[in-house]
Amino acid sequence: MGFDGYAICDHDSVEGLRRVESGGLVVVPGLEVSAMGAHILCFDPVEAVPSGLSIMETVEKIHAQGATAVLAHPYSIPRSFVRFREVERSGFDAIEVANSAQMPFGIVTARNRGLAENLGLPQTGGSDSHIPETFGRSYTVVEADSREPEDIIEAIKKGRTRVVGAGISVGERLLKVWRVLGK
Repeated sequence: MGFDGYAICDHDSVEGLRRVESGGLVVVPGLEVSAMGAHILCFDPVEAVPSGLSIMETVEKIHAQGATAVLAHPYSIPRSFVRFREVERSGFDAIEVANSAQMPFGIVTARNRGLAENLGLPQTGGSDSHIPETFGRSYTVVEADSREPEDIIEAIKKGRTRVVGAGISVGERLLKVWRVLGK
């Protein structure tokens, strides 16, 4: 696909990070935490963060381990719909504005981008793929000093990013649901 690497963020677990084979690509280790009312990406986790905590508590636990907190798909009904003041007080490092699984993609992306701009936070994009067919549909171009995960994360925190992407089709959404529920 022409990518240099990817971030892998399993839901509420870091177990999958032990089994990742890079195939020569850069792998940014991550975790997607299910907080109350939001999903929060944790880049470079040391350990799993408990699910079910408030947004602010989740960000605090992420930062306490020296990791980076990115608010994932903030206005992606039914997965999350955050309140501005709560996000403002939580101390996020960046906001995922484009997520290929959100719909309607253009409207939600614009709303997420507005949140990031109002808070002055860097922007990211992700495919949120659960099936190989949608890998890389939305992504982040990062201008980092090196291919080391630490430098990539630092560049994201400094806002040296550009978000690219599109949403997945209805057929791909159904395939994703079928495969996820079929496990």
